[in-house]
Amino acid sequence: MILCIGDVLGPEQLARVRAALDQGQFEDGRKTAGWHARLVKNNEQMQAGSAASRALRQEVEKTLSGHPVFQMAVRPAKMTSILFSRYRDGMTYGNHVDDPVMGSGPGRLRTDISFTLFLDDPESYDGGELVTDTTAGEQSYKLPAGSVITYPSSTLHRVEPVTRGQRRVAVGWIQSTIRDPAQREVLFDIDTARRQIFEREGKTTEFDLLTKSLANLQRFWAEV
Repeated sequence: MILCIGDVLGPEQLARVRAALDQGQFEDGRKTAGWHARLVKNNEQMQAGSAASRALRQEVEKTLSGHPVFQMAVRPAKMTSILFSRYRDGMTYGNHVDDPVMGSGPGRLRTDISFTLFLDDPESYDGGELVTDTTAGEQSYKLPAGSVITYPSSTLHRVEPVTRGQRRVAVGWIQSTIRDPAQREVLFDIDTARRQIFEREGKTTEFDLLTKSLANLQRFWAEV
């Protein structure tokens, strides 16, 4: 399931994030790429060691963790630290698949879901589309600032070259409690339906049955 979620970051939060990125120190993005991805990766990443970088990362992670639709879509068990990436004139990231396992020690995780949080208005830069290669063909995404896209980490994808302006994004990877993407989609659909019923009709018999089914399916499928 590929899902686009709008307005994850509001205007005031976006302004703070952009101001922090304007003041941040960036380095070659190939530093965090696998051996073959280094051949096609040409971007910059905010250095992770500073106090400002840690504060920015924590703020965005807290926002994502508190967003109900994001949580419904990914059902996280673990999440990597967020990376802030920047693409300027000519920068791109060619076709690649994200590493299946990331991190080390207790922080090691299996990457089930990748996400990209767009931080710049799409009109402010040319190019920079995220392109996914699916069974339905290639799909291109260039979302409004503050929007996030989630997609299976098994997806072949790329970032088209930026030809004007700059494209800044926050990216990360998640190990879900539900490993199978088809099962995650079933849970997302049921959860969406029961919430809509609750908003429209309150706590009905139908809502209770859907809630029961949602909980029991998670018991069948969850890996914790």
